[in-house]
Amino acid sequence: MRRWPAPTACASPTTSPRGAEHWFGTSTQGFDVFSRVVWGARTAVLVVVLALVFAVAVGVLLGLVAGYVGRWVDRVLVMVMDALFALPALLLAIVIAFLLTEHIGGGTATAALAITAVYVPQYFRVVRAATVSAKEQTYVEAARAMGARPVTIMFRYLLANVVQSVPVIATLNAADAILTLAGLGFLGYGIQPTEAAEWGYDLQRAVADTGTGIWWTGLFPGLAIVVLVMGMTLMGEGLNEALNPAVRVRRLLQVRMPQDVPPSLRSAVSRPVRRRSARGPADPDGGRDG
Repeated sequence: MRRWPAPTACASPTTSPRGAEHWFGTSTQGFDVFSRVVWGARTAVLVVVLALVFAVAVGVLLGLVAGYVGRWVDRVLVMVMDALFALPALLLAIVIAFLLTEHIGGGTATAALAITAVYVPQYFRVVRAATVSAKEQTYVEAARAMGARPVTIMFRYLLANVVQSVPVIATLNAADAILTLAGLGFLGYGIQPTEAAEWGYDLQRAVADTGTGIWWTGLFPGLAIVVLVMGMTLMGEGLNEALNPAVRVRRLLQVRMPQDVPPSLRSAVSRPVRRRSARGPADPDGGRDG
């Protein structure tokens, strides 16, 4: 596994505030805080991308198989995913990271796999529900009638129709994955400091510095987490608004009538249309008797 080089320590081992040489100051270990923040951003993006790719691949595959095959396969997978979904996200990530650290170490792969286990049930539930509804459509019945194998039906006919909402969910989960990674690092179960720079670990070390008046070692990693989470959230909301027709904002164009239209017809077209109620068409009196 490739190890990212850790930021080099500054010339002086003592802690110094912000200045021309060190923009964000230095930590008690002699590391430049700006370098730690920049390398921490690279680590966070790498871990989140790996975690979401693994989660989408596993969740979509299991959801597709469970929704199409059904029977005992569906019941077993649903039971396992419900058990994982019932656990708190951070607690599940801590357990997975603790188990994997003894075998593959505390690097980026461990953090990515720990976060993967948190989000697999979400993609499984979404894809399974869409597959159960789509497998009864006419084109699937036609594929069965022509002798298509179940694997061909799942990956050629169903897959493209059941993953339409997955990109939006993945973008929204990226912001939560950053917080989960920071929580793992803060509690000491994330990426080890010898492997890569990580914002959660920097915040954990900055807790002791706050009492001595060293505020910059915790402020800038915390601001980096806030900015990245806010950016990923806004991107997810924008993507959801662009791809989801239910929440898409449409501009209403003003209707312009030609000049030769009679006044009676012009007033009839411009008159607002009443919505039909559940009981029937609305009457001119607004539903009042008399």
